[in-house]
Amino acid sequence: MTSLEWSVFQGEAPSSQAGPSRTQELASQLVEADFKAILTSNEARTILSDADLLEGLIISSSAPSKSEESPLLRLIVAVALLHSFVQANWTGPNLSFTPLDILPSTTANDDEINAAALPLLTLQGEPAYHLASQPALLLLSRRLFLSLPNSLKTLPTWLLRLHLVHLSLLDEAVPLPSESLDSIQSLLEDPIVIEDQDLKAKIELEIGLYHHALGQDKLANQSFLAAARTSELEFELTGALGKRTKYQIALLSQLVLLAESRTREGEVEINHTEQNDDQVKAEISTSSNLPESIALNDDTLLEETEFTKVSSSSSSNNSTSKLSHLDPSNQPPLHPLDQALLLSLCLSQHNNSPSSGLTANQMMPFLSRVIAHPRNWSIHTTGLLLRSRLESTRSRTVERSTLQLQALIEQMPTSDSSPKERLKYFHQLPLPSKWDMERELAKRFLSIGVTRSALEIFDRLEMWEDSVSCLQRLDREEEAIKLVKDLIEGKKIESDTLTTLAKENLSENRRNKLTEGRKSKLYCLLGDLSLSSEESVKDPVGAKKLAIEMYEKAWEISNKTSSRSMRSLGALYVGGQDYEKAIECFKSALEINPLYARVWFTLGVCYSRLERWNEAKDAYRRQVGVEEDDAEGWNNLAAVYLRLGEENKKDSEDVKSATFENKHLAWRALRQGLRFAYGNWRMWQNYMIVSIDVGELSEAARAMTRIVEELSNTPNLLESSIDFDVLDKLVDSVTRDDYSLIKQGKIIPKTSNEGFGLLPLVERLFNETILPKISNQSRIWKSHARLERWKENWIESLNDYLKSYRCSIVFNEKVERDLEIWLEALNEIEILIATLYQLGPKAKIQSENENQLNLNGEKIKINDWKFQAKGIVRTFMGRTRESFENEKDWQRLQDLLDDLKKAD
Repeated sequence: MTSLEWSVFQGEAPSSQAGPSRTQELASQLVEADFKAILTSNEARTILSDADLLEGLIISSSAPSKSEESPLLRLIVAVALLHSFVQANWTGPNLSFTPLDILPSTTANDDEINAAALPLLTLQGEPAYHLASQPALLLLSRRLFLSLPNSLKTLPTWLLRLHLVHLSLLDEAVPLPSESLDSIQSLLEDPIVIEDQDLKAKIELEIGLYHHALGQDKLANQSFLAAARTSELEFELTGALGKRTKYQIALLSQLVLLAESRTREGEVEINHTEQNDDQVKAEISTSSNLPESIALNDDTLLEETEFTKVSSSSSSNNSTSKLSHLDPSNQPPLHPLDQALLLSLCLSQHNNSPSSGLTANQMMPFLSRVIAHPRNWSIHTTGLLLRSRLESTRSRTVERSTLQLQALIEQMPTSDSSPKERLKYFHQLPLPSKWDMERELAKRFLSIGVTRSALEIFDRLEMWEDSVSCLQRLDREEEAIKLVKDLIEGKKIESDTLTTLAKENLSENRRNKLTEGRKSKLYCLLGDLSLSSEESVKDPVGAKKLAIEMYEKAWEISNKTSSRSMRSLGALYVGGQDYEKAIECFKSALEINPLYARVWFTLGVCYSRLERWNEAKDAYRRQVGVEEDDAEGWNNLAAVYLRLGEENKKDSEDVKSATFENKHLAWRALRQGLRFAYGNWRMWQNYMIVSIDVGELSEAARAMTRIVEELSNTPNLLESSIDFDVLDKLVDSVTRDDYSLIKQGKIIPKTSNEGFGLLPLVERLFNETILPKISNQSRIWKSHARLERWKENWIESLNDYLKSYRCSIVFNEKVERDLEIWLEALNEIEILIATLYQLGPKAKIQSENENQLNLNGEKIKINDWKFQAKGIVRTFMGRTRESFENEKDWQRLQDLLDDLKKAD
């Protein structure tokens, strides 16, 4: 029986000894996608007459609440229901039966049954798309799956597949219970799964698609890569000489994906040649009619990149890569599962953060590698769809992008390939539903300015939010408001499915239950419109009041299940700085669906404004848990850690600073955030300061390096980019050790965070980063001088002190008029002369004994320090004599000069 269960999961024909003959027969029909035969069988009719399954569907049944059929048989029926729904809404062709054909006799018709099923598919306050075809099939499948016993090993994976299909009907993603995902992870350790590489790869791939559906790109990529390793798919993104345009003469390096599947059991390894490639294409063309790839027909670009032919012998001699034997211009076909894996790796594309996914330029070689050898209808459709999305942003390819999307939509209901082939890899692909593809086409029209055509599609799909957006673009706001009001008041029927609302045999309770989710969304939409209409400019207070009324109405109509209404209302309160009310709204929204990262973030902001730091910490932690790559969230979390303990600040004057533990947590939060905002100099600045506080001095030095590098092209910010206190602390830490003991080898660096171990980092910071870019800051030269003085490099230290003097306040124009500035400059000169007294003789001796070189490799010449000192004092006295000669502190200058003369 276990063997038969796994055959059902993999969509493979069961072996002759897999189970009872009748169960095996139904399993074979399931593999062949003969769902009508299964669902109209006596066994299925017995199962589907279960009163619990039919609750709320206007069908009465006297059958017992639990069917006596075996769990495996019930599983087969549940899968047949699910795949029937998928065929009706994703893969096509249209079904040859309806729910009425498979359910107990009833006076209700198909429309009434499907209309009754819609509200029962609402998940955590998110209503299902009301134009989905045959939603009763999904509802029955869901109820049947949830009634199955845990003794079925594959049940957790089927629940994952069911959930992914269900998510496609909702506007916002809803997570599975954590224990469900844990069960699937545990299944990966099952001996049957471990022994079958493709089976394990499929499960890991489907887990990745689930994470992708929730927007968790990092977890998704980890699962996709794990699936590729399990499948032993070898792939490498590299460069090869080739041509991309028709008139290109010189061969240039082009990105290419080299990929090769492992040889499966029963397959013959192909020594790839052009003849073999033609044979594979011929076999595929005879077995199925695949979606057409629209030609580019551009006057400049080639249909696909033409790579130069490379012999396997020559390429293998020049490379250590496992794939060096492949010819980029003529690669072997990949196994369909491996093709699905490559397509999945293209899903999370973020050009601003390549670490979290492929960039646009890197994606095309992946898609080209899959599209070049079509092996399956659904895989080829997904590949063409992803290529269409990628090409929609380029002027030369946007036309093909739109035509290709139209062609994919048109071929959905046709019977050009068998349902069996279309469903075979459905669960391993991110294939969108029919209405999602049409919506995408409408948005493509919007992107190229064809707004009216987009509006027609949105109206037909009854996606009213998008319709309203189109009307606003066309400056038809009054019409948009009227449309929504008509829908709310029932003057405009939403769809043929909902016409049953008018029938007398439906109770008022049924009518309200059916429309509460839809009506709630419409009231939210009306609230949005009141804030963006022309009236809101004339009367902003009235518009805000009306919007609040609409959002609250939506909340009431939905029986407090509309997360959308509370999110919108909370955002409105935040705009009015009414943070207490906003917090209540956001908490209500997140109780329904906790996956909204931006709502957690805004909730954290509200708590921060009210100085409720513990609650702010919890909100930001939840936010970065949902959206790990949000650097701003990590930065705010770090700021909150540093403020913890200040809740009672208003009641007490003695406010303690953050504990070391909280500072360290803040440091870790900033370090995590910088992974996703590497170029954000302000975050590096925060990280630098906190690194000093927690003793991570090497990280502080690295952070200061990043700040200077990021601001090197912004002179006005670069001048103030150095935190002198941090720089001094770095130098203090290095100079803490006795240099004489270091020279004798008696001190060995134990860590790079202090003492001699920190010296290389601080030296690089000065010599390679700061001093080449910033040379007019007095304190920088003083800090560097102290470091060189500690190293007993007297010449370099003395020159640094003199450079510091030349950048100091002494050369401020106001020094000749402002007494306060003059006194400060006088102190500066006294300190410099004292330093010259100490270092001058040592530098002179060192200059005579060594050929000292500066940073530019030039020999350093040391002038007579006494002569320099006298020149400094005399020059300053000459500049300021007229203004300050009669001041009592003038004598200090005279004494300095006299002492220097006596020293001669």
